[in-house]
Amino acid sequence: MSTELLLRERQSAIRERLVTRGRVLAGDLAREFKVSEDTIRRDLREMAAAGLCERVYGGALPLAPDAGRSLSERTRIASERKAALAQACVGYIERGMTVFLDAGSTNLAIAQAIAPDVAATIVTNTPLIASALMEKPALDLILIGGTLDRAVGAAVGARARRDAELLRPDLCILGACGADPEAGLTAVHFEDAEFKRLVASKSRSVLAAVTTEKLGTAAPHAVIAVEAVSTLVLEADAPAADVAALKARGIGVILAGQPNR
Repeated sequence: MSTELLLRERQSAIRERLVTRGRVLAGDLAREFKVSEDTIRRDLREMAAAGLCERVYGGALPLAPDAGRSLSERTRIASERKAALAQACVGYIERGMTVFLDAGSTNLAIAQAIAPDVAATIVTNTPLIASALMEKPALDLILIGGTLDRAVGAAVGARARRDAELLRPDLCILGACGADPEAGLTAVHFEDAEFKRLVASKSRSVLAAVTTEKLGTAAPHAVIAVEAVSTLVLEADAPAADVAALKARGIGVILAGQPNR
């Protein structure tokens, strides 16, 4: 059997383990396949370069599920589940607050779920979210502008970052493409990650709502560590092991459908 065939078979087996196990560790794979850790690390580098996984310290994670999808496409996926997450989040938006509502299909569901009599200031860089808030008369609405990134569905460039420097939100509701205790919150696009990181750093508290398939995955660009998230809202079916790993980091974890206070 050729070396190339062995390589392909090993990498195919690693891909299967990423699907079934989520995170894989180089040391465990080296023992399983009876090769050196250097060989496994080389496999993981090649697989990451081919867009088959995301490298993290000590191993790899599956790719975040939103990679390659536009915001308008993402709004059509799992809409009922995102609406349930939204209902668990809106209670954190209190009268008189300034809230930054980041790009994301779950965050669009949150915008749609905000009651029309909530008197707060909502800041967003996402036209679809701004449009959803236009008919809520008690809200003050600030739209951060600049060049629109169509893949993100929001303004995330230099102009948007200059505007964001002036913000001091009480609450940042952050969108995330992937979430993992080790990798933190991650984003598919570099400028989007940079913008998210900036707004989160200016905010008194950070909340993120994450669908179950994003848990234990990573996108290419780091946003913030999970320890920087004040509250993480997950679906009711979030795996108990993932919930426990996040709580062990000191994060407030809320499951949709449970009381959020």
